[in-house]
Amino acid sequence: MYNFLKFSFFIVVMILISGCSLMNQPETKGYQKIFEDEDIYILNALQLEESGDHNSSSNIFNTLYIKTGKKEYLYRSLRNDLAANQNERVINRVDEIAADKIEDFELIRIKIFALIREERLVEAKELSIRLVAFSNNVEDYLLVSEIYVKLKQFNTALKYLESAYIKNYNEKILEKIAVILYVNLERKKDAIAQLETHSRIHGCSKFICSKLIGFYSNDNNIEGLLSTYLRLYKIDSSKDIGEKIVQIYGYKKDYPKMIQFLEQSKINNEILLQLYIQTKRYKKAVNIAKELYEDSGDTAYLGQSAIFEYESATNKNDKAMHKSVIAKLQEVIKTNRDGMYLNYLGYLLIDHNIDIKKGIAYIKEALKGEPNSIYYLDSLAWGYYKLGDCERAAKIMKKVQNMDGSSNEEVAKHIETIKECIKNKKGKNVE
Repeated sequence: MYNFLKFSFFIVVMILISGCSLMNQPETKGYQKIFEDEDIYILNALQLEESGDHNSSSNIFNTLYIKTGKKEYLYRSLRNDLAANQNERVINRVDEIAADKIEDFELIRIKIFALIREERLVEAKELSIRLVAFSNNVEDYLLVSEIYVKLKQFNTALKYLESAYIKNYNEKILEKIAVILYVNLERKKDAIAQLETHSRIHGCSKFICSKLIGFYSNDNNIEGLLSTYLRLYKIDSSKDIGEKIVQIYGYKKDYPKMIQFLEQSKINNEILLQLYIQTKRYKKAVNIAKELYEDSGDTAYLGQSAIFEYESATNKNDKAMHKSVIAKLQEVIKTNRDGMYLNYLGYLLIDHNIDIKKGIAYIKEALKGEPNSIYYLDSLAWGYYKLGDCERAAKIMKKVQNMDGSSNEEVAKHIETIKECIKNKKGKNVE
């Protein structure tokens, strides 16, 4: 009911502001009420139109036109005739009013629609050509071309549209040109060239860029898609378009360009973080992980920020850096006892002789979740080595070797160091 009232109000307002006069009658102002029951007639006509009784609605609007001379009522009456599929009636009524004159453009358009519906395409074509010569209206150019397309005279439709396009470079006309070239004439390269030329000279609007994207997508032209999405992103920096650009860079495996775009657009810091990790740009990863933690509160990002802070440090013995990393990891494990963070914290405490026993305790907890982790076992062995218990460390490292863990460079170094420790202890015992 609300939509109906809103619609009715809009129509009434349009009627009131757009009055015309019948021939040989004094001019009627659009806002003037001509007869007492005019409003009641309008509401009745609208209710009938809304209910689908277009014939009755047409009759009432026609009565309103006769009584007031307001052309809007006439147009509404004829449109209801079209809705009722009374096409011949529309043609006859327009002929009675307009005869053979092209004065009232709206009347002629309505007649053309009726002719098209009746498949009287040659008559529709001739009338539409006469109309556009007078109106010079974009929609009328499109109407002519539609008729030529229905007649399958695609080249003629194209020439007509091209003549219209060069007058004001209208995008709707250009789009129709491109569709005829691409779909009807199968001149796909020419269709794309027309759109690209327009976009380079006049800019790639959302409308034109979207059309190009459709064609490039249909042709699986990845470079064309990327170029167009990048242009579109400049005028519509939405996340959806940005993610399309990221997907294309990913498909092309052009990670440097993807990183550059993500840094500029800030549309997906999670992907950017993964790319920094993948390309070992740990210093940049620190800040992105920190931002993600601040935005989400997810301690996993805080843990990653801590790890990359250590990995990116040029001086691994920097005590201030140790303090920062340890504080972050301790904050993480308050709520997230993930083995990765427990092991990293434990190894840091062991390797830098900060608190070896506490480090071992963290690593043992990590091993409860993953008892066969080569990296956790290596960290535990390194802890015992730091405590001077080389035999115990060696037993653990033997297990690591049996699991083919010696292929890791750092693990291999630890194995050799622990072997050297055992050898030195045996030498001392011999002495």
